[in-house]
Formats: sequence, C-alpha cells, structure tokens
Amino acid sequence: EFVRDGKVKQWYQRRVRGDDRAAHHKACMITVPEAHSADVNVINWNRTEPFIVSGGDDGVLKIWDLRKLDTHAALFKHHTGPITSVEWHPTDSSVFGASGEDNQVSLWDLGVESAEPLLINDTEVPPQLLFIHQGQEEIKELHWHPFVPGLVLTTSLMNFNLFKTISV
Repeated sequence: EFVRDGKVKQWYQRRVRGDDRAAHHKACMITVPEAHSADVNVINWNRTEPFIVSGGDDGVLKIWDLRKLDTHAALFKHHTGPITSVEWHPTDSSVFGASGEDNQVSLWDLGVESAEPLLINDTEVPPQLLFIHQGQEEIKELHWHPFVPGLVLTTSLMNFNLFKTISV
C-alpha cells in the first residue's frame, strides 16, 4: 500500500468464507515505519527472491529483505526527482529498473558486489548502476519484456519508448 507517511505496509486480503475478509485493523501484516523520508510512491516484489524494491518522493531507491525489515538491505540515491516506477527483471533476480521525475530510467544490478563508487566526470556513480536512459519527459512507468532479454518499455507524457540494453 502507498501511504503519505513514508511507510511501507503489506496487507493480507484472503477470503475466508464467501466475501468475508480480514478486518481492516487486522489485515495489515507488516509495516515498515520511516521507509522513506517522504511519500513512498512505488513498490515491486521480486519474483524469486525475498526482496522488494521501493521508490519515493525523496528520489531514493531502497531494497528490502522480507526476512529482516528493520532496515533496508541497499539504498541508491541517483535520481534527482521523485521515483515514478520500479520493476524487477522477470528472469534475472538481481536486476531492477526505475524511472523518475528527473526524466531518467536507470537499470541496476545488485549482483555487482563492489561497495566503492566509481568516479566519472567528478561524479560518484554506484557500481550497481548499469545503464541510464534519457530523452523522454515525465516518465510514468517502466516494464521489462517478459521474454526478450534487456528490452524495456517506458511510458511518458507524449509517447512510449522501447529500448534494449546490452548490459542485461
């Protein structure tokens, strides 16, 4: 659930009998308080690993290990505007993509283990940052193609883009 208080919550909505559902106050199974310093905008489950990725108005991407939610497993601050979309790669469980109001799409690989940032043109770049795509305005969503490796679809204010990266 996305709330305007910086929290991430997981809700349980299983039908018990007919249309009976868990009472609202009992349906929230997990709450991560102060998950972001501003509103949490987007979140996505990893299909094969116990991870979720979240993005917020603070421009930060956070990886959460569902086995230990007291702190994030990884944090990436590359985007300079709110995060508008996040999605894990459909077949590579260490790769995810994100888009932001800074008109960038970023592709990340958690399998890159180096903790030391790279220095490129006097800017520190996390080694997990694989690829940056620019050229669209007001990017709203990104989605991986389920069968074509590295093919990403993005939607924006005026169009949609399909691009294929060689790094994934």
